[in-house]
Amino acid sequence: MPAVRSDLFDAIKAAGPSREDSLARITLLAKLMDSAFVIPGLNRRIGLDAVLGLVPGVGDALSAALASYIIWEAHQLGLPRWKIARMVANVAVDTAIGAIPLAGDVFDVFFKSNVRNLRIIHDHLGTPKRGPKEIDGTAVRIGER
Repeated sequence: MPAVRSDLFDAIKAAGPSREDSLARITLLAKLMDSAFVIPGLNRRIGLDAVLGLVPGVGDALSAALASYIIWEAHQLGLPRWKIARMVANVAVDTAIGAIPLAGDVFDVFFKSNVRNLRIIHDHLGTPKRGPKEIDGTAVRIGER
């Protein structure tokens, strides 16, 4: 029986999620945590990190736990230790200052640690963040047609 289980787990591991799946999960979580909602009148985006920060103690701990999932996924994607350390520092600063009542809530609106960590992952993997930087083709002025 243990051989059957081992074969099953090996097959699941071989057919596991791809790099694109991991990036999709990380991107979704980072956007949800840092820029899910728009503050009316200010046109400033906030996420669940800022909303959870309003709950003293527990909210910041929960935000840190969710942010640590992004760091774990980055480790699984093979980022080097120094980049993982930068990501941990981003989350530590966000958690430490975010725990300060009122000032931490304002800080959470402006310091978006999850989006910063997402940028570190994209820079390492060389994946585009917002589409192509160059467009193939030729430019023609409308009057020259």
